[in-house]
Amino acid sequence: MVIENFNKKLDMMIPDAKCELNYNRDYELLIATVLSAQCTDKRVNEVTKVLFSNYDIYGLSEADKKDIERIIRSCGSHTKKSSYIIEIAKSLITNYNGVVPNNREYLESLPGVGRKTANVVLSNLFNVAAIAVDTHVERVSKRLKIARKNDSVLVVEKKLMKMIPKDLWSRSHHQMVLFGRYICKARGPLCENCSFYDDCSSKDKKAIK
Repeated sequence: MVIENFNKKLDMMIPDAKCELNYNRDYELLIATVLSAQCTDKRVNEVTKVLFSNYDIYGLSEADKKDIERIIRSCGSHTKKSSYIIEIAKSLITNYNGVVPNNREYLESLPGVGRKTANVVLSNLFNVAAIAVDTHVERVSKRLKIARKNDSVLVVEKKLMKMIPKDLWSRSHHQMVLFGRYICKARGPLCENCSFYDDCSSKDKKAIK
């Protein structure tokens, strides 16, 4: 489905979109994005405030796994994610002197890093045109019938890339994330605040008189 004035409608609702993960260094964004899997950005920001005040990239590479687990426990999957963090730190130091590279293939080879995480990192750190399909972007795309119910996240991404001008991919991604997070919510969507109301045929859509 092609929605008329899609980007203009996003601009009306989410004019100042940006990544809501807090970070001061490139590796902090990478690790925060890994932690954000099945976790809210708000929770991740609370956790990384503690994590990055205690460890830099070199400290993380040599950290006691149990201590990392303790700090990140509230993010969920803390056992796996603590291993990911330590291995990512070791790999960055060994291969790139601790610096996150503009290299999709390398990023996607890291433990806990898939296409979505790589897209977030490449887009925010290097201004690479990319659309990261997280749970919010996927939900919005399917509610608006841009994608089909059973489409994989990769298919959703490709359909969005086809519909949205390339120079707006990264901006649109952030807008769709925030739109899904604060307006087109999984439960209790704020349909009265939605510029896509007439485009939406979702069963979750509220009737507005």
